[in-house]
Amino acid sequence: MSQHEKVNILMVDDQPSKLLTYEVILAELGENLIQAHSAREALEQLLKIEVAVVLMDVSMPEIDGFELAETIRQHPRFQRTAIIFISGVHLTDVDRLKGYQRGAVDYISVPVVPELLRAKVSVFAELYRKNVQLESLVRELHQLSSRLMTAQDEERRRFARDLHDGIGQELAAAKILLDALPRQPVARWEAGIAEASEIVDRVIQQVRSISHLLHPPLLDEGGLLSALRWFLEGITDRTGIDTSLELQPTAFPRLAPQLERTIFRIVQEALTNVFRHSQAQKARVSLVQRENSLLLTVQDNGIGVTEQTAQLRPGSIGVGIGGMRERTREIGGELRISHANPGTIVEVIIPAMIASSRETFAIA
Repeated sequence: MSQHEKVNILMVDDQPSKLLTYEVILAELGENLIQAHSAREALEQLLKIEVAVVLMDVSMPEIDGFELAETIRQHPRFQRTAIIFISGVHLTDVDRLKGYQRGAVDYISVPVVPELLRAKVSVFAELYRKNVQLESLVRELHQLSSRLMTAQDEERRRFARDLHDGIGQELAAAKILLDALPRQPVARWEAGIAEASEIVDRVIQQVRSISHLLHPPLLDEGGLLSALRWFLEGITDRTGIDTSLELQPTAFPRLAPQLERTIFRIVQEALTNVFRHSQAQKARVSLVQRENSLLLTVQDNGIGVTEQTAQLRPGSIGVGIGGMRERTREIGGELRISHANPGTIVEVIIPAMIASSRETFAIA
């Protein structure tokens, strides 16, 4: 649920004129207003839809407001639904206590003050909206955590295969050659040592490749721009995707190490997604330093993304985008995904001044 999505407000009263009055008062809130003319009708509505706030009269025939509130609270779905009582008669403290015990969160007396009714309903509607958003984020976090664990396991298996099938076999071959040398004529030692040396050189190259993928040494030694250029060249060589890097200003300054690492990983995730999913021929990475922000953009000319993915809706994003969003949040930034027609634009806006971690953005 987005912060602008409407919530349902159920108004319960046996007098149609009162319901019309409440509807007129609450209309400017812009929420979905639903009428129920009896307790039974209210229960039927509650079983069909999700309701943020129930506004009900205390005095109703057959089942009064207290009994209705108690019935509502007995259902697991409505344990936290806000119930506001409206009473046309004076309620004693005992009556109010009775209402609170049965699930009421507030009381409003007749004659109703429009501003007061709108304010109270608005507060509880917004609390409901925030709770739904929080629950959605928690579910998404659990799903992302599970997917990240799966991705980590797959990555470990891949490295294990590389170590066993590549480096392990190469080292085993070198050992066999060297162990066999004492049994060979001295004249053949030079050729055997040379062959073993070539194998060791290949192993060293494989170790360097794995090390660079895990954490490019250029990121620490030469900085973000050197690491990005090295990574883009590697993407072009391995995938055939034409990549480019644009900088504004061209003499782009060094940033704090934490920020440089985060930006590099976001670019890494974004271009990995381009390779895996976009079917693109070109990809462009740009870094623009503005007066009050830093803008990172990764754009491709591929098939694009769905509207649900562009809106970062739960269940529509994978580990890659989820990881980019979490990294962006950690530095106080904002991740945006939009359509490039053709292709996709990934933008990360990082505020220059972050009160809690101002030094993160500081120029090194």
